[in-house]
Amino acid sequence: MFELVFLGTSASAPSAHRGLSSAMVLCGEHRFMIDCGEGTQRQVLRSGLGFRRLDKILLTHGHLDHILGLGGLASTLGRWEALDELNIYGGETTLKRVHLLMEVVFGPGNVERSGVHLHLLEPGPFFQGKQFTVTVFPVIHRGGDCFGFTFQENTRRPFLPEKAEALGIPPGPLRRELVEGHPVTLPDGRVIQPDDVLGEPVPGAKLCFVGDVARTGPLHQVVEGADLLAIEATYLEPDKDLAKKFGHITAAAAARLARNAGVKQLVLHHISRRYRVHEILAEAQPIFPQTIVANDLDLFRVRKGKPVELAKRRA
Repeated sequence: MFELVFLGTSASAPSAHRGLSSAMVLCGEHRFMIDCGEGTQRQVLRSGLGFRRLDKILLTHGHLDHILGLGGLASTLGRWEALDELNIYGGETTLKRVHLLMEVVFGPGNVERSGVHLHLLEPGPFFQGKQFTVTVFPVIHRGGDCFGFTFQENTRRPFLPEKAEALGIPPGPLRRELVEGHPVTLPDGRVIQPDDVLGEPVPGAKLCFVGDVARTGPLHQVVEGADLLAIEATYLEPDKDLAKKFGHITAAAAARLARNAGVKQLVLHHISRRYRVHEILAEAQPIFPQTIVANDLDLFRVRKGKPVELAKRRA
């Protein structure tokens, strides 16, 4: 299961109800912050998540509304939360900006000794956990080095208890070994293979996160079949020329992507102050009914084979 918490959902500038871009994906003991707009550390506290195990920050790109919160967050972690290590991942131009910001916080020449480590992101596999992988994919926006992220649970083969019963395999360690893919020997000497008690492979849950993006065409294959697609909706169709000018998409374009790629649930974020939520939904839902506009501190739970669950984390 993945949990996606939106810490900031506003586009370009904060509003009274929305902070600047940031989100966090949780899976087991792992936490991945995606972007860190101004005010993010306060949103982390309001969400109830706190700073524990926050050591990986993925940056979609280097525009200021997505990175300015890093200075305050790094300062707080370094001076008040006993920062051991903070790993920040981004494209080359993004990391140059972040390094300058970290020098403001820690002083020139002190970034490397601060516990903050900057890592270059490249398309492809990024993180391999026991139960899931994180993959980086390129995104077209203004300038280069823009990325999105796919969180994918490992494919698994379901255990078939009726077959285990028929073969006389007792509950306990032997069944666990078979689930993990190891053959076992029964007390009567029979050797049971995992194939004897496991079903066909079933893909795990898939969560795709896209920040700012100018064109959705290259994303269809990447987000295909996602249980949840989070993507910007900065503009509406009447302002599509502005969207094109500034490297963004409309809510309708996001909805068409979700429909054509067979996405299960679409969650729109990076919302402009010029629109109301009902206007955004009125454009997107006729194209893709399973559309939600995210609010700050909304929590989405993503499980394979189940509808995406929306909860709220409010202080």
